[in-house]
Amino acid sequence: MSSDREKRLQEVLSHVSRETVDNLCGFEELFRKWSTAINLASPSTLDQLWERHIVDSAQLFDMAPNASKWLDLGSGGGFPGVVLAILLKERSGGRIDLVESNGKKAAFLRTAIGQFSAPGTVHAARIDAVWAKIPTPEIITARALASLNELFALSEPWMNDGATALFQKGRDYRREIEESRYDWSFDLVERRSVVDKDSVVLQVSNLRRMDPNQ
Repeated sequence: MSSDREKRLQEVLSHVSRETVDNLCGFEELFRKWSTAINLASPSTLDQLWERHIVDSAQLFDMAPNASKWLDLGSGGGFPGVVLAILLKERSGGRIDLVESNGKKAAFLRTAIGQFSAPGTVHAARIDAVWAKIPTPEIITARALASLNELFALSEPWMNDGATALFQKGRDYRREIEESRYDWSFDLVERRSVVDKDSVVLQVSNLRRMDPNQ
């Protein structure tokens, strides 16, 4: 089974070590164990946990091959934050901050980060409460957290300072893009998901709030 998981990751990533595969398999086991006590993901997706959540998260890693400082907003059950933290063990100087306001989920994230000695810090707080606390990262991620408009507002302080976002979105992403253009200007690259043909990763940079007087 682990060989199948390793093969799938090798299709998505340019390099992945056996140790990293083992750690991600261990994270999958830990996730399933905690999921019996707290709601970490939709129960309907647990049968496809590796593909729908772990591989879906891992695809972000090679989209920013030179980035070592990451930030994951609304980390929830650890997707993509914990997956990226485990992958960042192989990247020199790699670190990720994970922000999650739910106390039980934050406790799970801390357990996962500690168990796999991953280079991550968990912040059990609202996102707007850590704007001044977390230095500007190179990459900001978010998955199933909020609309694109809301994500821009939540990440604005860091993106104004030069961060690039990799936001994972489902099939309704085009409507969200059009709605956000009323309030924001930004550069956008659409990257097709390797897991779901109807989903994308939106690579956003140079975010600026539109002047309402213009």
